[in-house]
Amino acid sequence: MRYFLMRGSGRVKSKPALWAAALTTFAVVLADLPAWASSLAAWRVTRAGQLELRTALDVRPQAFFEAGTGLRGPRVWVDLPGAPSRSRTLRGGGALREVRIGGSDGLTTRLVLEFAPGTQLEPAGLRLVGTARDRWRMELPGLANQTGPALGEGDLDAVSSAPLAQIPFPTSGTPLSADGLPVVPRGRFKVVIDPGHGGPDPGAVGIGGLRETDVVLDICLQMARLLQARGVQVLMTRTSEVDVDLPPRVSLANSSGADLFVSVHANALSMARPDVNGIETFYFEGAGASARRLAAALQQQMLAISPGSPDRGVRTGRFFVIRRTVMPSALVEMGFLTGAIDSRRLADASFRRRMALALSAGVLNALRESQ
Repeated sequence: MRYFLMRGSGRVKSKPALWAAALTTFAVVLADLPAWASSLAAWRVTRAGQLELRTALDVRPQAFFEAGTGLRGPRVWVDLPGAPSRSRTLRGGGALREVRIGGSDGLTTRLVLEFAPGTQLEPAGLRLVGTARDRWRMELPGLANQTGPALGEGDLDAVSSAPLAQIPFPTSGTPLSADGLPVVPRGRFKVVIDPGHGGPDPGAVGIGGLRETDVVLDICLQMARLLQARGVQVLMTRTSEVDVDLPPRVSLANSSGADLFVSVHANALSMARPDVNGIETFYFEGAGASARRLAAALQQQMLAISPGSPDRGVRTGRFFVIRRTVMPSALVEMGFLTGAIDSRRLADASFRRRMALALSAGVLNALRESQ
């Protein structure tokens, strides 16, 4: 049976005419992070059972799984645009028999993981997840400590020199600087930032057609830069205008080993109620004191740069992304796009820059308290 796993939603469609196929091929679910064009820069298979990739900016890798048959083990492969400089085969260890890199058509780089016969891989658990604009990771469930020594090529920690992607929304012309933000030990912490909505789902739409997805993406991209400047590793659930369902956002966070998760949103009511404004932050009550402290730290910083906007408080909520994540999590509502006070501010690029600084300060303060 051949299945086509839909991106984001996870819904599965099958074609009955293919039920008799002797070989089962699955398209691995890709997290809906942005589509860019380039080639493989570095890769690694770890002893913890993870495939890690670094690509140049603006690339969308495509990942596939093929079940083993007879004396042939299962395979996982990733295709990327751009031909490799040379084809090669690297001998693996344990369950990973070998890794091959090549490109038969001169236009594509193919990275193939060939596993030993009898190796059990569950296609439903294979997800190539974008963790940054040029970073990708796939968990290989059940293979921890079975893949022999770590195997790889290139520098996974190198920083791309390509320019940042442009988003169709004005950003502040003031240089972004982390000066004055709280300091934490460099390289110690990891944070997931979740820009709400995206793609065909714009979220709330407010006064003047201001869209939630545009506001939150601009602020979150700036947050990522600020936190990285403070030595925090940042993962984002999306970095462009694409649709990402809620379960993949949670899956990315839970598989990352992150210390904190922050979902960023803007509120809306009715165009007839411009008098309703205010900032609020939610946490899941069952997550404990650390989640509340994170929410309180974020709320405090947002209010500090938003004089006149009502304090709607730190509140408990059951939103999927804070209820299902395993690390301390919070969901912020930065103001009402339908509010006379808040919408004017959120439409201003300079204010969004200050909001990014405020949220970054809240995250850093929460990290300092967790030490």
